[in-house]
Amino acid sequence: MALVRPARSVPDVHIDAVAARDPARARAFAQKHGIPRVHESYDALLSDPELDAVYNPLPNSLHAAWTIRALEAGKHVLCEKPIAATAAEAETMAAAAGRAGRVLMEAFHYRYHPLFARLLAIVDAGEIGELRHVESHFCIPMLSPRDIRYRRDLAGGALMDVGCYTISMLRHLVRREPEVIRARARWTRGGVDRFMEAHLRFPGGPTARFTCALLSSWPVRITLRAEGSAGAFSVLNPIAPQLFHRLRVTTSAGARTERVRGPGSYTAQLSAFLAAVRDGAKPPTDAADGVRNMRTIDAVYAAAGRPG
Repeated sequence: MALVRPARSVPDVHIDAVAARDPARARAFAQKHGIPRVHESYDALLSDPELDAVYNPLPNSLHAAWTIRALEAGKHVLCEKPIAATAAEAETMAAAAGRAGRVLMEAFHYRYHPLFARLLAIVDAGEIGELRHVESHFCIPMLSPRDIRYRRDLAGGALMDVGCYTISMLRHLVRREPEVIRARARWTRGGVDRFMEAHLRFPGGPTARFTCALLSSWPVRITLRAEGSAGAFSVLNPIAPQLFHRLRVTTSAGARTERVRGPGSYTAQLSAFLAAVRDGAKPPTDAADGVRNMRTIDAVYAAAGRPG
């Protein structure tokens, strides 16, 4: 969904090779999806001279090590969110991309759907006035305790898995960097957050709040809301709008509902990655933005009293 299918509709993008810890599993995947080559290891894939770029969907704890190795091998990298396990790791990755002269882009696909551009246009047009408060929520049910998202050693947790989206959306909507006021979490016995709530404040701008969860009283909650001095808007499912979404704008002129058409968010993301690699376009979720998002994640964990 994130890469193989979108590549079929983005000209000049071809999935030419795959690697996995288990070569048999990689071969099965390649056969299912029509991928011509299978490499016996990640290192072998990075040594493939015919590959221009790699997609890194590994567990969060492995993002930094393998992204840096890919960059040093001369590959551009589309790295899954969150870009790293810590801000310090993200800084090291950004520096490696700079040294290599290669693109490092964080895969926040929501940011590339036309819906988010529409939200920014509403704010910039002054339709809801000056922003006063913004909220984002991303809660899903993850019931299996064996899921990797519940593993501390793999940098799991609600904040890392779905909360990174909520922070990114707030930052990109306000276009400033927030200060964490307070945060609270519910922790598993393994020290992983299954629920997180945080209150933020943007300098010279609005207050903010987000919640994220892998297990909470909200089985599913995926929303974004902005309140201004002259109105408000709310979005149902800003993450993958191509599946379904609803944008409701309320001002003194009344209320309206919009639906924003466009390519799927993953397809739009892959097109943006191609433009960055081929044309030097600057993506909004580049390595520097990834560092800033991770700094806020680190600050939220600190405010929530993450167990040592």
